[in-house]
Amino acid sequence: MKVTILATYEPHAAKGLMQGSNREAAIAALFESVGGRMSSLMFTRGLYDVIVNGEVPDQIAGMGMTLAVRASGSVSDLVVLEELDMKAVIAAANKAAGAYKPAG
Repeated sequence: MKVTILATYEPHAAKGLMQGSNREAAIAALFESVGGRMSSLMFTRGLYDVIVNGEVPDQIAGMGMTLAVRASGSVSDLVVLEELDMKAVIAAANKAAGAYKPAG
């Protein structure tokens, strides 16, 4: 499953970054710890400080990574976007729309 992660560093984590903390190695190790792979890392200016793209085996692995990062206290905002199979989503939506009877 492909994921895109958006994060904002807390001040103490930004300080660590300034002192030379190798975030690329740390994030790659995080992905590998759950059987995934980091594809890219980009530091950004704006609402988020960092954007990471990668792959994880499933939602459980992705949420495990998310929980570990949140628990570390190093980020104030963390968003994990999962790639969807839109053909399957549309098929399910059409099936549901045929069965759903709105109120009134």
